[in-house]
Amino acid sequence: MTGTWRHLPATARAIAVTATAAVAAAQTRDGEVYDEAVDGLAADERSGLVLGAVVRLLLEATHPDGLDGDDVRQVLERCVRAAAPWRPDVDPHVVLVLLAGALGVYDPGEDDSPPDPAALARHAPLLVADLLAVTGRPLDGYLSAAFTEIERTERHD
Repeated sequence: MTGTWRHLPATARAIAVTATAAVAAAQTRDGEVYDEAVDGLAADERSGLVLGAVVRLLLEATHPDGLDGDDVRQVLERCVRAAAPWRPDVDPHVVLVLLAGALGVYDPGEDDSPPDPAALARHAPLLVADLLAVTGRPLDGYLSAAFTEIERTERHD
């Protein structure tokens, strides 16, 4: 665990540790560790908020001029193609929901088959790992920025 998480409450630290393990397992394609870590993410509904913020920050870093439909399609295709050889259960619809949610344009009420939290938890680390591969940067900075952003938002609400 990185020192930037020491100030966080225990539940936030646990999400950070579990998310880090899940993303690392996705990067190394370690199915056993991945399954265990995503089970931990699915157990805490707040992990979706954290990983959603990380995805948004990564999208901003990889597309500083903004995203259009082609950019979203490319991210979706790249992520699914990278994950499919070792995660044959990867669902493009769930990855698309994660992308749309991170961009603030997903409305579950308009989705005929919205993914459940467990499906989102199984796919979010795949998307994060894919976007990290593009940035060439580690997860720690994005996780720290996500927690800072969430804390700031909660203080203003």
